[in-house]
Amino acid sequence: MKNYGYTTAYMLAIVMVNYLFAYVPTFTVFGEIMTPVDIIVGCVYVLRDMAQREIKQYVIFAMLIATGISYAMADKSIAFASAAAFFVGELIDWAIYSYTKKPLSQRLLWSSAISAPIDSIVFLYLIHQLNWLGFTLLNCSKLIGILLIWYFSMRHHQKLAKVTAVIS
Repeated sequence: MKNYGYTTAYMLAIVMVNYLFAYVPTFTVFGEIMTPVDIIVGCVYVLRDMAQREIKQYVIFAMLIATGISYAMADKSIAFASAAAFFVGELIDWAIYSYTKKPLSQRLLWSSAISAPIDSIVFLYLIHQLNWLGFTLLNCSKLIGILLIWYFSMRHHQKLAKVTAVIS
């Protein structure tokens, strides 16, 4: 039986992020509204890449299902902006991940580094808060999340490779 742990984590992360945006208190940084949830958004990108390793191009269906659940649960204007931003960002991730022949570690970073800023622009534009400071802060918080997940994911894969090499 195949393990779908990353796919499940990816779908739960999408739903959780959209739900938390409605309930986690915000704070102001240089006059811009921020939330700790912004960091979690970055984690979703790397989880998507790992989910795609499990279920290939069908990761789009996982995204659509999770986005639909999110839309039913969250504030509608935030959910719409988030869904649109996720959709654009995830399509970019999917294309980079699917069509480049780079090693996994490079695909994870490239897909996230390109799609995260575009996702931020779409989201902030749709909630009428697009400005350079807000974009920079949101994007930096996403990149922190992306790098954290990437680092721990790559460490986990390296440990598995060592164990496999010892067993062989």
